[in-house]
Amino acid sequence: MKIKPLVHYSLFILVMFFLPLDAANAACEGKRMVVFGDSLVAGFGLPPGQAFPEQLATKLKEKGYGIEVVNAGVSGDTTSAGLSRLEWSVGDNVDLVVLELGGNDALRGIPIEVTRDNLDEMISKLKAKDTEVILAGMLAPPNMGKQYGDAFNAIYPELAEKHDITLYPFFLDGVVAEPSLNLDDGFHPNSEGIGVIVERIMPVIEGVLEGICGEG
Repeated sequence: MKIKPLVHYSLFILVMFFLPLDAANAACEGKRMVVFGDSLVAGFGLPPGQAFPEQLATKLKEKGYGIEVVNAGVSGDTTSAGLSRLEWSVGDNVDLVVLELGGNDALRGIPIEVTRDNLDEMISKLKAKDTEVILAGMLAPPNMGKQYGDAFNAIYPELAEKHDITLYPFFLDGVVAEPSLNLDDGFHPNSEGIGVIVERIMPVIEGVLEGICGEG
């Protein structure tokens, strides 16, 4: 039976529309992403399945990505604590790490050079394993003063440029200071807040995954 030209063209468009998604899904199978951070990703105060890595995994699956997402968040972690557990928490054969640390350093007034050096070393260790890194930036709370705040806030763009890695400027963008998107403590996002973070960071993650999954 001969297919009418219009029908044939429509089928061609459908195939071309779904091909990139299918290809990305197939290429991402077997790939592994680790979200490495503190309580903001660990799921502090949230119901099971609502932490950032879990919501991110759901969204990626909906978009056709077959990559595994691992939650390596520990509540209360500073960059020093993160550095001490990096090797065994992340391990080998990881394609992408979302690095979200530093908020607790700022809350405790840890010296800027300590935070910078810890993040610098973590990024270096990950890159030495050919692991892609997305650095999730943080901002110092206003009560720490302008001098500390300016120096702390500059850490993330400086390290992203130094190591030529992808920067997501502020992990809590769109959520901070929004009561309806945070728990009663006013600092940790609730389930809805995590959803906002996932939506905002998704284009950045997808951009990195295009390179990773395209490698097959």
